[in-house]
Amino acid sequence: MDLIIVESPSKAKTISKYLKGKYRVDASGGHIRDLPQKTLGVSVERNFEPRYVTSPGKEDTIRRLTEEARRADRVYLATDPDREGEAISWHLQTVLGLPEDGKNRIEFNEISPRAVEHALQNPRTINYNLVDAQQARRVLDRLVGYKLSPLLNNKIQNGLSAGRVQSVALRLVVEREREIAAFVPEEYWTVLCELQDPEKKHASFRAALEKFNNKKLKIGNKEQADKALAALNAGEYLVGNVKKTVTRSHAPAPFTTSTLQQDASNKLGLSAPETMLMAQHLYEGIDVEGEGHIAFVTYIRTDSTRVSAEAQQAAREYIAAHYGREYLPEKPNIYASKKGAQDAHEAIRPIDLARTPEAVKKLLDRKHYSVYKLIYERFIASQMAEALYDSVQADIVNGSYGLKASGKALRFAGFTAVWTEVKPEGAEDESRGLLPPLKAGDRLDCLGVKPEQKFTKPPIRYTDASLVKAMEDKGIGRPSTYASIISVLNKRKYVEKDGKYMKPTEIAYKITDMLVHYFTDIMDVGFTAGMEERLDEIEEGGKDWRAIIGEFYPPFEKQLRFASTDGDEMTQILCEKCGRPMVRKTGKYGKYLACSGYPACSNIVSESEDEISEVPCPKCGAMMVVKSGRYGKFLACPNYPTCRSTLPFGERKEDEVLEGICPDCGRPTKKLRSRTGKAYYGCSGYPACKFMSWDMPTGEKCPKCGGPVVKTARGVVRCADRACGYKKPSENEEK
Repeated sequence: MDLIIVESPSKAKTISKYLKGKYRVDASGGHIRDLPQKTLGVSVERNFEPRYVTSPGKEDTIRRLTEEARRADRVYLATDPDREGEAISWHLQTVLGLPEDGKNRIEFNEISPRAVEHALQNPRTINYNLVDAQQARRVLDRLVGYKLSPLLNNKIQNGLSAGRVQSVALRLVVEREREIAAFVPEEYWTVLCELQDPEKKHASFRAALEKFNNKKLKIGNKEQADKALAALNAGEYLVGNVKKTVTRSHAPAPFTTSTLQQDASNKLGLSAPETMLMAQHLYEGIDVEGEGHIAFVTYIRTDSTRVSAEAQQAAREYIAAHYGREYLPEKPNIYASKKGAQDAHEAIRPIDLARTPEAVKKLLDRKHYSVYKLIYERFIASQMAEALYDSVQADIVNGSYGLKASGKALRFAGFTAVWTEVKPEGAEDESRGLLPPLKAGDRLDCLGVKPEQKFTKPPIRYTDASLVKAMEDKGIGRPSTYASIISVLNKRKYVEKDGKYMKPTEIAYKITDMLVHYFTDIMDVGFTAGMEERLDEIEEGGKDWRAIIGEFYPPFEKQLRFASTDGDEMTQILCEKCGRPMVRKTGKYGKYLACSGYPACSNIVSESEDEISEVPCPKCGAMMVVKSGRYGKFLACPNYPTCRSTLPFGERKEDEVLEGICPDCGRPTKKLRSRTGKAYYGCSGYPACKFMSWDMPTGEKCPKCGGPVVKTARGVVRCADRACGYKKPSENEEK
């Protein structure tokens, strides 16, 4: 029996159902080989040769697949139709010992019986241009991430990471926030007039003041508004030029990865990672009661708007049957993909139009159904006729002032019978009906004039949708990376959500400023977009991937060396271990001496003029020193970076009065401050006794649970464990 290998068990289950037992279908669970997790894994000296190792936990998978491949008559590699999928197939081919020139690779844009059968009839060899493009991206991102992240950890704080695309996306968020902070609102006024024909035969309508002496009018303060208001009230309103037109609105293109994420955010309130997870399930297949495992949509990582002729014809037949032939354009709608799009893929669309949103509503949960409905309706709308509107624009004249009135009414729904576009945030509502019949020279009565003070608004913070759009517009990253970038920014707490908006945290500013200062190219949007184009050139077969990285790395390494040593000072102090001169460096906790013979000698000695405290380090016993951080003073071990211990700093007064009694050892407790400035109580016998409490301990034990009894800031004496519920009655209550 032939063997088909895919990435996910869900995908394997769907394909196995469609092939009805004719083939054995198994899953690799993604990559079975990758660069090592804890080391660089790229040999810079050997022309950037990557060192691949078995992915963690994949040993059993490799043994199983090797045995299955040995028994199979033929092996087909059916991973996703993109660079990443091609690389997974290449790793499988290598590890399983399949011939390099064997026609083992099959691909399909949708998981349907027809598409899978067609792929099996047309196997091909591995596309090594795609593999090289994936390797280039992987190696490039590894070099940048693994070289920059330690620098951030040494200079700013531990636990930070940087990435070639991730850090540029973070820069967009930080710079937008700075634009908002620097924004100075400007005052302006609008004037709206409510007008009607003198006989009041027709409804009133609004006209906006726009011109003075046929020039654009800008009203910047109340005095100017009052002046215009007085002139309008004294004058007569006459109809000038009237223009009637039929305007058209073309159907939107079917979804790409980017536009799906944007509309799912705007219409459904889903984050980009959530959207891609739902879409992935719909692509790979979902268990449907009574029907088994079924795939609903085509491949969901694409920047192409192309649609196959068969799918286009099916859509036209559906539209004619459900909406009428007048909703069909004369020729099928074809959309131009953006430059550099991988047009071998199709746009995202439903596989089977018979599976309407109404038909599957009871089969899918809410989120899967919502995403499927969005994809379905967008695809149908993309193949429908234009929407037509009757539009009227009228110029109204009052002395030297000119006003504009406009109206719009739907003549033919076209694609809007299915799809409604989301208006950009801040856009004014244009949903107004047609104006009443007007002709040049008509006199109009004014029912009222409404001046309104307004102020210009700052730029809007990024949402998931607008950040995805910005990355796509600027050429940063690729469809498959948008969701993961946003996910990292959130997980690392480089941004926090204010509703649906992204707000950079304090650490985001530090990371961005440092990287922009030292790595101008890497943090430049244009440079990052240009690198994406160079990676595309590898796929097209015109560039050697090692040569491209070879051009990038030397300048990057030079910048890295400068950033690592900027501010270093050679001293005459000799290393006590090897005798070489020591170098004075500055880290996140202050200055220290490091041997110039590193890495042969890694001796490090703390060098600080900081105040020495009376508190011993709980880890190494050295007397801790007083440092200042963003939350105020704290205690740090002087042996940093060998010892990284820190403690809160208790601000002592000369006549310090200890407050409270430790319930564990009976010593007095003292009032301290956490690094965030919040007060707490700690045993004066620390580190021998490590008792701490947010409220002042009384030294007593709770009669109910045995826990410490504390006194709150409001004077309430109670058990420290709120769940216990014990509360000591006050003196008045006892009486």
